[in-house]
Amino acid sequence: MGRSKTLLTSLTLSVMFGVLVCVSPHPSIFIVMRFCLAAASAGVYLTLYITRVELCEPSLRLLVTMLAGLMTVAGELLLLAVALGCQTWRGLLGAGAAPLTLFLSYGIPGIFPESPRWLLLSEQSADMNSFSERRNSNRDVRDDESFTELDSEPRPSSRPSLSFPELFRSRNIWKNLCVLGFTSFISHGINHCYSSFRGDVRGTSPSFYWMYLLSVCAGGGAWLLLWVTVDKCGRRGILLLSMTMMGLASLILLGLMEYLSETAITVFSVLGLFSSQATASLCILFTAEVMPTIIRGSGVGAVLALGCVGQLSSPLMDLRNHYGYFLHHVVYSSLALLAVLSILLLPESKRKPLPQTLVDGEQYRRPPLGRRRRDNVPLLATPNPET
Repeated sequence: MGRSKTLLTSLTLSVMFGVLVCVSPHPSIFIVMRFCLAAASAGVYLTLYITRVELCEPSLRLLVTMLAGLMTVAGELLLLAVALGCQTWRGLLGAGAAPLTLFLSYGIPGIFPESPRWLLLSEQSADMNSFSERRNSNRDVRDDESFTELDSEPRPSSRPSLSFPELFRSRNIWKNLCVLGFTSFISHGINHCYSSFRGDVRGTSPSFYWMYLLSVCAGGGAWLLLWVTVDKCGRRGILLLSMTMMGLASLILLGLMEYLSETAITVFSVLGLFSSQATASLCILFTAEVMPTIIRGSGVGAVLALGCVGQLSSPLMDLRNHYGYFLHHVVYSSLALLAVLSILLLPESKRKPLPQTLVDGEQYRRPPLGRRRRDNVPLLATPNPET
């Protein structure tokens, strides 16, 4: 359907199901409508995410994604203020769904642009030709670097199509998707262990609003840290560091809890929450950059879905005598150590062009550990004619 049509469809469904949730007369109807609203909202988030990545230059992807993440944090803080001011749950849900009607104006032609990368791979030849004309007409007023990635893409006569046998044989794409999906599963699932640590271990009941505020602020701090470090150290290096910090925080809390003070428990809990937020955010950006355009929506959607599956295990922490918490935390901490090793298999996508086809996606490989780079080639070096 394309990015713009999918976004408009998801927004329309979100508004419709948001109204139905507010007027639900029975709990079973409320649950069904709430499920449909969450599915439509996930479609809005996914479409906006991949469209932002595809419209940005390589040097601006992290900045734009960070700004969008901070806007999400601001929206979550605003939701907290609205929740404190609303007296009923119907008013709260209505206040959350009402602003979505303003974004239905994206359906007006020219307001929300279609992704040029999707146009190059789709059958919409008229839209693609109009985009090519605009690109050629604006070449004299814009920098040449703005179209560097798109100039190398295939022409309409050579547009590739999705071949399922070829997709199943794309081992490198499947490897990257499995590693990133596994990392997303762990980082989203272990997040509940840190957000309610003192309540699960010490038997106290922390304030819901305080824990929500702490989680949101940790997410905002994680985005700021990613903005400062990821372009300098690379996606894979920071993902490895954040996952390692998350595993260490879990091991310290599990093994040394009886010897730690209240302040130390709080510090390591915040460190684990901060690291898990950074890992989850960077994992989605990493997936959008290494997945080819032809399956980028499916790849990012699969990683987000695995993160939601990881969150489904949070009710295990409510088992009797807090045994569920330790079982949940020990399993995810062990899986985090395994994820640290699997992250080493990922390629580096820092400031690289987005892959367009399955063949391009297969070329995103981790460089061999034993290969030595030759940056300074002698001036009189001659190539070997046999090679």
